[in-house]
Amino acid sequence: MKGLTDMRHAIEIKLTSTDRTTLEAWSRSRTLPVRQVERARLLLRAADGHTDQDIAAVIGCSRQRCARTRRRYHHGGLPAIAKDAPRSGRPRTHDHPQIVRLTLQTQPSNATDWSTRLLARHHGASASTVGRVWRAHGIKPHVTRGFKLSRDPQFVEKLEDIVGLYLAPPEHAVVLCCDEKSQIQALERTQPGLPLRQGRCRTQTHDYKRHGTTTLFAALSVLEGKVIGRCAPRHRHGQWLKFLQTVDAQTPAEKSLHLVLDNYGTHKHPRVLAWVARRNRQQQRLHGRDRIVLHFTPTSASWLNMVERFFRDLTVRRLRHGVFRSVEELVAAIEDYLRTHNQAPKPFIWTAKAGDILAKVIRAKAALDKLQKQ
Repeated sequence: MKGLTDMRHAIEIKLTSTDRTTLEAWSRSRTLPVRQVERARLLLRAADGHTDQDIAAVIGCSRQRCARTRRRYHHGGLPAIAKDAPRSGRPRTHDHPQIVRLTLQTQPSNATDWSTRLLARHHGASASTVGRVWRAHGIKPHVTRGFKLSRDPQFVEKLEDIVGLYLAPPEHAVVLCCDEKSQIQALERTQPGLPLRQGRCRTQTHDYKRHGTTTLFAALSVLEGKVIGRCAPRHRHGQWLKFLQTVDAQTPAEKSLHLVLDNYGTHKHPRVLAWVARRNRQQQRLHGRDRIVLHFTPTSASWLNMVERFFRDLTVRRLRHGVFRSVEELVAAIEDYLRTHNQAPKPFIWTAKAGDILAKVIRAKAALDKLQKQ
């Protein structure tokens, strides 16, 4: 009798096909809030004709919550179910918009940025209140992101050229991203550090002994992910030319080599360009096409060169925490890393389109120009 009374007074739930599909997805989610998942399961059972008492027993909630959820969906639809209803509580004692305005538009007298405690003393609030306001509005004064906009007059042409190589490489060609990682230091810590242990991180001294430097010349294959590398004591045009000759010798002779380079002076040295021209004439006679085609990144846009991503992995995985008592040890470690990498190479996949990058750069330039005019 009680179940019949509950069903007679409960609001009838009728779901559209779209709402049912959405609620079924919510009910299976492992990332949505628990209350939202519970409401979705509740409404699906209510739409199937179950009473609030039966739903409460299955889901593990109160009958009153089932009735409230029915009312919320009946009056507000899915948007009312997706978020919690406003709750009662003590009204705010501090002006949150004022805290946001102070953070974004003012500067403390004795510092460059506000901290929670500095702003709390200035505004008369608690540091926890300032922290909550910052989190709610996505404000992070302690975080700074580096950037550099290219002012190259041929930026668009070079951008489209290099991104085109990544997304649609030419036939009978190998695309290689080339650069040098210079001044790699052979550093030895002054005292041995403690190893990594459960519940304790590794340690190393802040000071070190320098034992010399080396330069790594590298060419990353865009298609395969393999790297041709060579260490040299210096990074002048002579060493760069020898590296190009190494790349020429280790790649298929009948294919063209499209090299992505930055604007470092050694890459454009007259001796280097003369060798490239001479090698291209030989290739034209043998195969009817150039052997080496140089593609230069825009000024201040070395991020377009994917070999920089490989250099980052090399630094993080092998060099940053390494201990090298001589340059020979450092070179041996780099060569071992290259050998291991090439045994199971994994290419970096370029996904950004030239138009998307250009639109982002245009917005950044407009914002920068606006700031400079102020």
